[in-house]
Amino acid sequence: MNSKKISFISCVNDFEQYKIALRHIDSLKVPHGYEIETVAIENATSLTSGYNEAMRKIDAKYKVYLHQDVYILNEQFIYDVIRLFENYPKLGMLGAVGGKTAPNGLWWGSSEVYGDVYDGSKGRGNLELLAHRKVMNDYEQVRAIDGLIMITQYDLRWRDDLFQGWHFYDISHSFEFAKAGYEVGVAKQISPWCFHDSGPLDFTGYEENRNIVVQNYPEYVF
Repeated sequence: MNSKKISFISCVNDFEQYKIALRHIDSLKVPHGYEIETVAIENATSLTSGYNEAMRKIDAKYKVYLHQDVYILNEQFIYDVIRLFENYPKLGMLGAVGGKTAPNGLWWGSSEVYGDVYDGSKGRGNLELLAHRKVMNDYEQVRAIDGLIMITQYDLRWRDDLFQGWHFYDISHSFEFAKAGYEVGVAKQISPWCFHDSGPLDFTGYEENRNIVVQNYPEYVF
């Protein structure tokens, strides 16, 4: 693995929107000696299969899995991520929002949700701040993070054998990191790192995939 490389990975079916995400990535400050790359996976049948495809062919130690409609606002993002991973080797995966628990597979159902993000789900382009509990230390260990952005320093296979759609891949991957002995965290953010300009959400397959989480990870959801 190339420890001086950061890869930004997205499953893409809307390149006009993805171009906006790329502009934000291009504006990030890059530490001396490091390189970045962007990888667009087209025609993915699921996020798990698309992310696995990218992971297999990329040699970057640090991988940033983000939706095509997520715009990174923190210009120091790469510096912040590398510092956290170098200082905390047990921290396997990092996100912007997550929950201390995931009752019935729902991290947002936790009584302790951490992190902040600008959200556009009520209408594309309309920015709304979703603010939760503040992270007081460098990061807050949580049970699961939101899939809008998932940053890793270790590679674990995404469970494409269980999740063939677009929901609960993030919950599953959080649990897989815990099973492997790593911590999952929400980063301390002075201001929100990301704007998720998602527009209205598609809940096709949502309940089916939630049941898959409950059946396969009972030790983490009850």
